[in-house]
Amino acid sequence: MSSMHHAGAVALTVILSLVVLCGSPARAAGFSVVEASIGDLQAALRDGRVTSRGLVEQYLARIAIYENELNATLAVNARALEQADALDRERAAGQLRGPLHGIPIALKDNIHTTDMPTTAGTLRFADYRPPYEATVAKRLREAGAILLAKTVMTEMANWMVVGMPNNYSSLGGYAFNPYDPRRDPRPGRDDGRPVLATGSSSSGAGTAASLWAANVGTETTVSITGPASAAMLAAIKPTVGRISRHGILPVSLDQDTAGPMTRSVADAAILLGAMEGRAPDPKDPATSRCAPPVDHDYTRFLDRDALAGARIGVPRAWFVDAVVLPGETRPSGGIPADQKAMLDAAAAVLRERGATVVYPADPPSVLAKDPARNSMLKPSCSQISGRKGSDADCSVVLKYGFKRDFSTWLASLGEAAPVHSLTELREWNLAHATAGTLKYGQTSLDISDEQDPASAEDRRRYEADRARELRLTTVEGVDAVMKAHRLDALLFVGSRGSAFLAKPGYPSVAVPFGRVANGDGFPAGFQPKSAPLGVAFGGLACSEPKLIALAYAFEQATLRRQPPVLD
Repeated sequence: MSSMHHAGAVALTVILSLVVLCGSPARAAGFSVVEASIGDLQAALRDGRVTSRGLVEQYLARIAIYENELNATLAVNARALEQADALDRERAAGQLRGPLHGIPIALKDNIHTTDMPTTAGTLRFADYRPPYEATVAKRLREAGAILLAKTVMTEMANWMVVGMPNNYSSLGGYAFNPYDPRRDPRPGRDDGRPVLATGSSSSGAGTAASLWAANVGTETTVSITGPASAAMLAAIKPTVGRISRHGILPVSLDQDTAGPMTRSVADAAILLGAMEGRAPDPKDPATSRCAPPVDHDYTRFLDRDALAGARIGVPRAWFVDAVVLPGETRPSGGIPADQKAMLDAAAAVLRERGATVVYPADPPSVLAKDPARNSMLKPSCSQISGRKGSDADCSVVLKYGFKRDFSTWLASLGEAAPVHSLTELREWNLAHATAGTLKYGQTSLDISDEQDPASAEDRRRYEADRARELRLTTVEGVDAVMKAHRLDALLFVGSRGSAFLAKPGYPSVAVPFGRVANGDGFPAGFQPKSAPLGVAFGGLACSEPKLIALAYAFEQATLRRQPPVLD
């Protein structure tokens, strides 16, 4: 726990106290939570082999055992046992809320809860308890879930500074990947960071290691599909608007969404239905974008035969093969040979199961020779090059959106807000640099704070960049290639397509699949373990039912997930 600061230390203290109070974890009839699906857990609860209290006790014990190794937890719910007892009483009375009744799950620590702090990994927000709960947290509680813990995350959902290691924060320190929970020994990377990346700002480590049954992540560009791929998890990054963003500390509401991270597509489908709820959220107008399925049940799309007759496209330019973009002289993009081989193996499975694979299926905007129409150019503003006056070649969408939406989030907290402006947060970080607030800097916060959402000039620039991104990723991007080839979905290796799909807020479903090499340059005697890598099915807005069906059929045809081996 030496890498953890205040919130992490408090979390472990609570864990150990609860485990002592609990005594030995209940394992009635030999039931173990390790690798147990939500269906397995419900069957054990239904048959009386375990209680929800027993589940909480087992998960708390695992957190206590593995937290020093993984640093996966920022806070634990001190009322978890009390809440489990209440749900056990409901079950005994025949009052079942649904498939999540009595199931312990974890939330990313940018999602408001009132019985645990919400910190976003920021020292200034340590122990901060917001005055209201996020809609997604409320809906999960209403569905019977026990919100057991908050997961470690990259500080401010990775809108802090480019180059900060995944799942590092000034509050929590470094979090580790259970598939190789060691520190990186390579020169220039030997600052304490993990040798095996955790994917992006959400963490799937605790779910992979069975510290809870599942977890909820949030994504702006890559932070659901990325960490799911890195931890051999299934995940659903929903269409932006399908899940309410109310009560989630934002990066930009243009692209932000919460989504389930689980060990199977079936579990992810269960969580998605509960997170969406039965009606749009009046506090988030975007929640009327997609119609929920009949009975609000995504498990009805779990079809083993869904690949038969499906048409699936594989974008190749940049996503697989490096290309020279207009105006540039060096190639960019592309993936290593072992990742290409894995993608080819996945495509072979699709064909074996009756799908037509269109390869390549390149979005027109990726191939465009006109720089103004090429979607791979003009990346998001970052670092010093993203400051006002030197940002003509980058997009202001995220830096503008963060200033706008962070300010709105602070206003929603009223007098209970931990700071009153982004400027105040930046200045506090500067004043407390010796405590570790600026280990990697805060350039993303700096360039966002220059933006003025009330300025007509700044708004025009944002609207122009936003319109360009939407055009290049929809009518000249995903929509165009799917229409041209009559596709049901696009297939990407890992999180390779996440940023492209994120700009228009399109959904994707990640599935575990394989292992690849974890880089090079390691000192003699250090043997890095292979890195998990999945595939992701992406599609048009509100196409989750189709994507879930395809992903489930692929998962059942392969069953490649392997649990981590922990000491």
